[in-house]
Amino acid sequence: MTTPASPRRVRCPTCGALAVYDATNPWRPFCSERCRQIDLGAWASEGYRVPSAPQPAEGEEHDPPPPGARH
Repeated sequence: MTTPASPRRVRCPTCGALAVYDATNPWRPFCSERCRQIDLGAWASEGYRVPSAPQPAEGEEHDPPPPGARH
């Protein structure tokens, strides 16, 4: 007889508590709805940002288009 595997546990990205990472946890990878909402709020208020190339300020010159490029 085999013993059922214990569910995988991961650290909640918000509070660090252990959370079950499978279909029984509707908030995975978070431990609770509260932690999920805190994370969503951080994204909504731009607390987290995805890095990107700096955009030229208004009025700055742009690099010319490559030869043969259409405008």
